[in-house]
Amino acid sequence: MGNHTVTHSVILGTGSYVPERVLSNADLEKMVDTSDQWIRERTGISERRVARADEATSHLSLHAANHALEAAGVEPGEIDLIIVTTLTPDTMCPAAACWLQSHIGAHRAAAFDLNAACTGFVYGLQAADAYIRSGMMKKVLLVSADVMTRMTNWEDRGTCVLWGDGAGAVVVGASENGRRGVVDSRVYSDGNGGELILVPGGGSRFAPITADDVHNKEHLLQMKGQETFKTAVRYFLGACKETLERSGLTLDDIDVFIPHQANLRIIEAVAKRLELSMDKVVITINKYGNMSAATIPVALDESVREGKIRSGDNVLMAAFGGGLTWGAALVEWN
Repeated sequence: MGNHTVTHSVILGTGSYVPERVLSNADLEKMVDTSDQWIRERTGISERRVARADEATSHLSLHAANHALEAAGVEPGEIDLIIVTTLTPDTMCPAAACWLQSHIGAHRAAAFDLNAACTGFVYGLQAADAYIRSGMMKKVLLVSADVMTRMTNWEDRGTCVLWGDGAGAVVVGASENGRRGVVDSRVYSDGNGGELILVPGGGSRFAPITADDVHNKEHLLQMKGQETFKTAVRYFLGACKETLERSGLTLDDIDVFIPHQANLRIIEAVAKRLELSMDKVVITINKYGNMSAATIPVALDESVREGKIRSGDNVLMAAFGGGLTWGAALVEWN
């Protein structure tokens, strides 16, 4: 029998973009019954970014994608597939990925959206990895972007303080230097918990949305915070541990941990139970809030550009989100 060479996928380049407008906790104090101290103590957030009225998900994605393509040294025409993970697409149809394809001129790329809420980047990275490993695609542009402030209920002080807008991107291709790249990824879901994080309107359940639906804010995000917190910590831990076990690694082998930036308390609780030093944990929630699927790739891009992630580092990423969905991915940096 001949030798069988396993194709590994690697991240060739990263990029990110956050809108210019900053919404601070002091600003929120003027909008809703809250305080800077209350927000920081419960979430770890000091400020977040808000997209301009003329910025949709594909526009945020465009900036992040261009940065990733430049970092990878890849032209748009070389991209075989565009995956945009989002729960706030520009339109229900076409997909945000199709709008992005048009924006960047990736004329030969297939394009689709993937909605796994805050876990979108991990789901998308597994999909990109599978396409590369199978040989069906050679270069995949993966963008995770959300304009969460468009579906925020600004009268709900328990949730409106959480959300921000942003986009992160990676170009994924085949390994050419022996690196393992995407070592492993695990994704999970539990639809029984779907009502914990929910946007009722916009789908076929409320179609078309009526004035009463809008009055009742059925088109905005609803979340049961306490139940979500407990579930998130448990699922975070399980995904991380299983991914490491399957890879034959331990937490001592991890150089950088990038968790979904939902709540600083969740991040600290996960790190404590994993017995992982906070020195290895990337934190961006203080300045960006929860950008849903964009939090991990934005943190990844900033860590790479700041030199916090170096060639050969083992990077563990994990997320939890609506669906319910959760998962983890382990990458040996190229």
